[in-house]
Amino acid sequence: MYSKAIFDDECRACPRLACFLDDVKQQYPHYYCRPVSPFGDDNPHLLIVGLAPGLHGANATGRPFTQDYAGILLYEALYEFGFSNQINSEFLGDGLVLTGCRITNAVKCLPPQNKPTGIEINQCNHYLAAELTTLAENAVILALGSIAHLAVLKAFNLKQSTLKFAHNTTHPLSCGHVLVDSYHTSRYNVQTNRLTKDMFKDVFITIKELLTKIDT
Repeated sequence: MYSKAIFDDECRACPRLACFLDDVKQQYPHYYCRPVSPFGDDNPHLLIVGLAPGLHGANATGRPFTQDYAGILLYEALYEFGFSNQINSEFLGDGLVLTGCRITNAVKCLPPQNKPTGIEINQCNHYLAAELTTLAENAVILALGSIAHLAVLKAFNLKQSTLKFAHNTTHPLSCGHVLVDSYHTSRYNVQTNRLTKDMFKDVFITIKELLTKIDT
């Protein structure tokens, strides 16, 4: 589906991640345990950038945010705002379809303790950079968390100090796209109320307003 420039399911460029995936596969033989592909519309107006696959989520299923706590809030919002045909994402083959939206990750492989190193983030960044070049004119990019935010800046060859991460903040980019920031939908952020359902809904209201302006 995607060119090797955007996604390579055989990539083992990061030794620590490759070895970790091998170890996890031995512990969970039925898990996917490979680089996780972007998922969604071939020509999205909204690209959502997460951090990396979760151990029992995308790393298990092979689809971003599927069977992952972090996906609960995300897929609910996508359904509510018309980007998805289902309110949740449970397993491959469940009939989920994204319309006008695609989900990708800054790092394609599961990192230990959900914490990729700076070297690993940089090593994987060329995939994101290639994916960004395929976006439709004036597309919106939603960064879930500060690491995704910084990965997007790096992919556009922007200095990390130029645009500061802040929840529900918009950053017009010189290429015509708009970067929108949100706290990550992680279990920790949701359970500590750092990110509430209403806060995340406000982010999608912002996104819808941006997309409406583009269409008019």
